[in-house]
Amino acid sequence: MMTDFVIAGAGHNSLITACYLTKAGFSCTIIDARHIPGGGCATEEVLGQGYKIDTCSTGHTLILQNPIISQDELGLVKEFGLSYLHPDPVAHVALPDGEQITMTLDPQETAMEFSRYSQKDAESYLTLLKEFDELKPMLGQARSQPLGMGPSLKQLLEGHKRGAIWQRRQAMSARDVIMREFESEHVRAFMGWMAFQTAVPIDQAGTGFLPYQITAPRQARSWSIPKGGSGKLTDGLVSYLTSRGARFELSKKIEKLIFDGRKCVGVACSNGKEYKAKQGVVSTIHVKHLIDMAPNDFWDENFRFCVDTYNVGVPFFASYLATTTAPIFETPRGPKSAVSAGYAGWLSDLVQSGRDIYDGKLSSDISWLLVATPTLVDPDRAPNGNHTVKFLTHTIYDLPGSGANGWSSFKEEFTDRLIKKIQKFCPTFTDDVILNKLIKSPVDIEAWNPHMINGAPHGGDRSITFSGEQRPVPGWAQHRMPIEGLWQTGGTTHPGGSITGYPGRNAAKVIFSDLGIDPSKHMF
Repeated sequence: MMTDFVIAGAGHNSLITACYLTKAGFSCTIIDARHIPGGGCATEEVLGQGYKIDTCSTGHTLILQNPIISQDELGLVKEFGLSYLHPDPVAHVALPDGEQITMTLDPQETAMEFSRYSQKDAESYLTLLKEFDELKPMLGQARSQPLGMGPSLKQLLEGHKRGAIWQRRQAMSARDVIMREFESEHVRAFMGWMAFQTAVPIDQAGTGFLPYQITAPRQARSWSIPKGGSGKLTDGLVSYLTSRGARFELSKKIEKLIFDGRKCVGVACSNGKEYKAKQGVVSTIHVKHLIDMAPNDFWDENFRFCVDTYNVGVPFFASYLATTTAPIFETPRGPKSAVSAGYAGWLSDLVQSGRDIYDGKLSSDISWLLVATPTLVDPDRAPNGNHTVKFLTHTIYDLPGSGANGWSSFKEEFTDRLIKKIQKFCPTFTDDVILNKLIKSPVDIEAWNPHMINGAPHGGDRSITFSGEQRPVPGWAQHRMPIEGLWQTGGTTHPGGSITGYPGRNAAKVIFSDLGIDPSKHMF
């Protein structure tokens, strides 16, 4: 049966696009290589029955600003039961000299933490939050519109009375912003840890907004997580789609695009099955793979060059644990725990770790580590009062000069290093509390989801070279591809990876526009 649209890939963004298309009355067939939908927005029982593990994303703070949630445009909250938890403390970070900083939902309390190191930094932090209030509406407006369908962030900044300040900050690196605004090495390390959350090296030009746009929303609403797991967002989207007749074809790997002349009319899978569409194909396939799915002459020299030079981003290393207790940090002010915790090296160490990654060099020490324990506020994710704990760090794709073994012969030892790093601050988190674990090196992450090339889950570097009108290719950043009947969404499109839903919603706007449909009929 021919459908109106084939949705190539079932990540959260392409599911969102499909939801709006079905809302408008179009039929959709969603195809994905994995056995479950969701891509990087999935919760799986990979460590045994009852242990609900977020196998990629956990925090959903950014999507809460998207009308899909803030206005509940699709009824995910009211009709399908999606709900969010807002943990307090927001974060707890240990530092190289044993000092530790706790961020709570009370901004004054967080500033008091900073004042233990510098009163000036406490004041600078409150100023940062206040200043973000003037940037936030411009960021929201720019992200919630496809490029070219509304004023760009640059245009909005040019019209603001302090626009030149924000334009300069945007072009700066996060490292330089942090160095200018804060004086204490402890506070700088904490802010560097926050800024590195999106896995863009913090000394890259164009990362200057990160200390603002990551820290301030978390200060306002925490590192928000879906109750029941990251996959609950996917569950809501899938329920919306199936209730409206959408069809899912899972465990089917797309190999190539199908054309009628030079128009894309479907996809062909590795099992020989073909799926055709009346209107066209919406792809969330990584652009570096997508380009190989059509004849070479369907892309011009400009497009091919820009895809070839597209930076896939920083690889992740993930360790998933089932434990009998959560990591509890011992501090002079009493025990502390947080859903979002971790370790940060000094700011110079964080900068060097990013440089090491892009130089293909394994850093001598761990400088950035996220320890996520959602069961602290969502105990139903594990049985018998136990916990799920996820360790994430950034590293190189594979080990230099390691031959065929690579990470496979070293990942256990590397995970032990991560655990020992936290055990220095969490003395009750001993080896015997770990019941089970699953380790994914960047090589394993790529094998689990080929869209995450080199084990990088965010769809590509988001420094100035690969953002905005540059993402994924200059001239093709509006979700349309150079091939008629082919649209692109997902992390390789503006505004990038993470769980934001903006690429999916924006792609739907573009498709409606291309079909002569007023997007406002189906979204706010």
